[in-house]
Amino acid sequence: MATNLSIDTNLLDEALKISGLPTKKDTVNQALTEFVQRRKQREVTSLFGHLPQDADYDYKKRRK
Repeated sequence: MATNLSIDTNLLDEALKISGLPTKKDTVNQALTEFVQRRKQREVTSLFGHLPQDADYDYKKRRK
């Protein structure tokens, strides 16, 4: 899908250099992938402390 975007060229050039990827397209796709993954991780961490605990779970036993 072809899309025309107005992207900050300085930011894109820096991302291209840091990523080491060969093209701007690859860099933008990688950045979008990482963005989506990070947001999904944030959703998971919001569940911490809200799920029921297993009363039979012994975390000390799992350390071995």
